[in-house]
Amino acid sequence: MKKMFSRLLLILLCFFNISVFSQDGEKTAYKTDSSFFYTEKANFYKNNRVFDKALENANKSIVFGQKTNNMDALSNGYFSLATVYIDLKKYDLAIENLLRTVSILNTVQVNSKLALSYYNLGLCYMQKENFSKAESYFEKANSVYESINLSNAINMVNLQKGLMYLEKKEINQAENIFLQISHLPIGKDTFNLQSEALYQLGQIKANQKINNLALNYLNRGYELSIDNKNTIQQVKISKKLSEVYDNMKQTNNSLAFLKIYTHLKDSLDSESEHSNKTLVTERFKVDDMMRSLEKLDKEKKQQEKSSKFSKLINILSVALITILSLLSLSLYKNNIIRNKSNELLRDKNSELEIAKERIEKASKARAEFLSTVSHELRTPLNAINGISHILLEDKPKASQIEYLKSLKFSGNYLLTYINEILEINRIESDNIEIENISFNLRELLNNIQNSLKEQASQNNNDFKLDIDDDVPEILIGDPTKLSQIFINLINNALKFTQNGFITVNTKLINKDGDICRIKFEVHDTGIGIPKDKQESIFESFSQGSVEINRKYGGTGLGLTIVKRLVLLMKGKISVNSEIGVGSTFTFNLSFKIGEKIIASTINNIIDEKIFVGKNILLVEDNKINQMITKKFLEKKKMRCEICETGEDAIDKMQSNNYDLVLMDVHLPGINGTIATAEIRKFNTNTPIIALTAISLNENREMLLSYGMNDVITKPFNPDNFYKVIENNLLIETSIV
Repeated sequence: MKKMFSRLLLILLCFFNISVFSQDGEKTAYKTDSSFFYTEKANFYKNNRVFDKALENANKSIVFGQKTNNMDALSNGYFSLATVYIDLKKYDLAIENLLRTVSILNTVQVNSKLALSYYNLGLCYMQKENFSKAESYFEKANSVYESINLSNAINMVNLQKGLMYLEKKEINQAENIFLQISHLPIGKDTFNLQSEALYQLGQIKANQKINNLALNYLNRGYELSIDNKNTIQQVKISKKLSEVYDNMKQTNNSLAFLKIYTHLKDSLDSESEHSNKTLVTERFKVDDMMRSLEKLDKEKKQQEKSSKFSKLINILSVALITILSLLSLSLYKNNIIRNKSNELLRDKNSELEIAKERIEKASKARAEFLSTVSHELRTPLNAINGISHILLEDKPKASQIEYLKSLKFSGNYLLTYINEILEINRIESDNIEIENISFNLRELLNNIQNSLKEQASQNNNDFKLDIDDDVPEILIGDPTKLSQIFINLINNALKFTQNGFITVNTKLINKDGDICRIKFEVHDTGIGIPKDKQESIFESFSQGSVEINRKYGGTGLGLTIVKRLVLLMKGKISVNSEIGVGSTFTFNLSFKIGEKIIASTINNIIDEKIFVGKNILLVEDNKINQMITKKFLEKKKMRCEICETGEDAIDKMQSNNYDLVLMDVHLPGINGTIATAEIRKFNTNTPIIALTAISLNENREMLLSYGMNDVITKPFNPDNFYKVIENNLLIETSIV
């Protein structure tokens, strides 16, 4: 119906000559074959999607420019023709005409149309997926905009470059560009750009399942779109916010933004209907004016045709009125159907909200309980492990050494138990990320073997590695998660095997380009697993039987963690076991082949002198933790000053100079993250390291987003504690 309406409007549109009289009464004629006239007609037809007429008039504009040798008119004609081809998605023809435009514009003074031509060339090459050329033309556009001092246009081109990097899957480069745009000074000219950049950042973090950061970016973008009254932007951001909250199982927030999205979408649809009606009216007015002018001209030249033309106008008017009536009826029926659909959606949403609230309450209660319990347990554990470490280093009596070692072992055992429970819940709540970094597989397995040699010797076991020569040396994946899998499987094998052997086998299954698939096996000659228990061993707190649990100990969570980590890495684990013979755990994983990496010395202290005489501010409310942390610092000849609240930390940072701050996250009054954000308003250089018993709803990236430089987890490992402090002191020294 809309196509028929457009065709009827085009039948009414015709060529005409405009004649006016000058003040002295002499008639002056303006010829219709001017380049500007044809260009305007081409743009009019293009905007109304009548592309054959648009192409015809654009070509007429070019012909006129060639006849009159008017370079400005010729460049306008080529540019107009190129934009029509872009709308038709004929990008090769668009590129050809844009290059002609550029060749003409390069001979005159630099102007914004040259930059716009480069920008459109970049868009065309993006559609052809020739990203190198697209990037080159975007750079040229920016160069022109810089020369004519159009900074906001530069930001627009940079936003398009960011979108191009997204299409190339170069997420880090795209993220850097969007971050630069989001940090621009806030103003009317940058509202839309910043809002779009924040929306894209939110999408990136949501795809990476970093939901807290995604919400941060999306909410900021949503506020900017409200300030700029950009309803279209509000619609897509509110929809994405609803999806992120739903992924985080925050049903109320998800439904709230879903309602906002529905309301804004309906509002946009209503405005669209109104604008369509207005456009029809305006087109009719323009068409009526053009008919009147044509009628005046033709009355002078062809009086005999006026009656036929009048009849045609009447017929077409009746046809237009009929079509408009049918369109109005169709819109009315569509409104009724949409209202019924919206009402049904609201009813379904209410049912969904009630159902999800029940699940959400139980899930939230468990998460809060585990978060609270883990934090409360980690605090005294920090004291137990810290004191036992300090006492063992202070040359205790020979009779006390075994007791202290037992105390330290018990603390580490309890910490392992807490960590495993939290790891299970992180995986279940999708609050865990898979890294993709380069690592040396042979080095990883050798390090695991060396760390478990002593444990293997306790039960007189022989622990061997068998690595296929065809397995690539450098892989790209998550070495931390892979280490967790192997350590849990090998620990189980060592625990349930005596006077036997444990073998870790790796074999290359296949290699396709830069992707390889590797088979891993952990084999032992231990007690074995009954056939009827081989499925249940992967369930939480399961160890086959109560007798095994009492004899060998353990949490029963290791294999549960292994199975879920393998699934997260897109693999599958199986077990083959026989009582008294042994067990073999098998899993296959795919990796991208990486390049050679430089060996890391992350756990080695580079220079002990870096610690001497440094002033450290410790922000900690727990007296025991104050004493332990201060003791660790003074052991390396650092000076330590203590305060117990975030407010005191802000005051001390304003009045004193410190080399480094150790900031507990959970403090009375304002917490450590808020205190850090306040400090960063007047001090951006002093390193601030978070001291935290990280809970379910915390992660490293979230803490760093408040301005912290690094994170040390309680209970902390002394070597890691000193290494993190050394790294940050070295960075501060290089800045100074």
